[in-house]
Amino acid sequence: MIRVGLDAMGGDFAPKAAVKGAVMALEALGDECRVVLFGDREPILHILASEGCPADRFDIVATSEVIEMGDHPAKAFQGKPSSSITVGFDHLGRGLIDGFASAGSTGAMMVGSMLVAKPVEGVLRPTIATAVQTLAGSRVVILDIGLNVDCRAEVLEQYALLGSVYAEAVLGIEHPRVALLNIGEEPSKGNAQVKASYDLMLRGSSEGRYNFVGNVEASHIFTGDVADVVVCDGFTGNTILKLCEGLYAINLAKGVKNDFWEGMNYERTGGTPVLGINGVVTIGHGKSTPLAVRNMILATRDAIRSGLVERLQSRFR
Repeated sequence: MIRVGLDAMGGDFAPKAAVKGAVMALEALGDECRVVLFGDREPILHILASEGCPADRFDIVATSEVIEMGDHPAKAFQGKPSSSITVGFDHLGRGLIDGFASAGSTGAMMVGSMLVAKPVEGVLRPTIATAVQTLAGSRVVILDIGLNVDCRAEVLEQYALLGSVYAEAVLGIEHPRVALLNIGEEPSKGNAQVKASYDLMLRGSSEGRYNFVGNVEASHIFTGDVADVVVCDGFTGNTILKLCEGLYAINLAKGVKNDFWEGMNYERTGGTPVLGINGVVTIGHGKSTPLAVRNMILATRDAIRSGLVERLQSRFR
């Protein structure tokens, strides 16, 4: 039985959106997965009753505190021991759940990831990634998307392996093509950071650690023709992510609807996986709707079921 922990108090519209999203996920989860809700018990029970969902469909772990978006992440994680995020990570650390997801404080989720799950041995810096739609109908993994805004070449080189393992394990892409985001395809292009990263990735590819295909320009990211994994620093990756979100909103406002643009909808992705830690942790958007929470739960289930953590651990030995 897979046990997915969900922070019922996380997000702008919690607990309603979180609990309704958990109810929406039940059909897709089937009997193989049990959702554990962390949060204020009475509101959770009230929402379940309003949804016509028996409370025994979930395990509920009562908590009495919430880490707010304005709280200092590290201080709040340790200073609010009864918060839904802190208690959720405690259960993850003790093996009582197999993965933990929240649309709450990103900072607190990262503090829990580093203090409780801890980085995989050999990983210089864990990262966060997203997988978005391409014109080819496939998905492309982009990392980092905002955790580490400044990255040494050695860190970017590790992202190539982290992204490759994620694409293989969770997205089912065999021998994924890994590319380095640059202002041109030629090896001579780019700043000092990117040029150094290019050389390290060539070496990593020659050693069989992943399939490095060279540089990719931003104009080719979403074609699906060049790469399955695109590596960049968190500043650049977050800029790309916000650009996608903005363009999706513009197209929606203009009535443009198709599979490609719908693939840019954060609700479909559900959440961002934290890669490079000894546990499955998914971070959702603060404005997550019930649909986004549903898909965040499913994404967490998929990462657990794929053996993602074990695969990463084996590749960094």
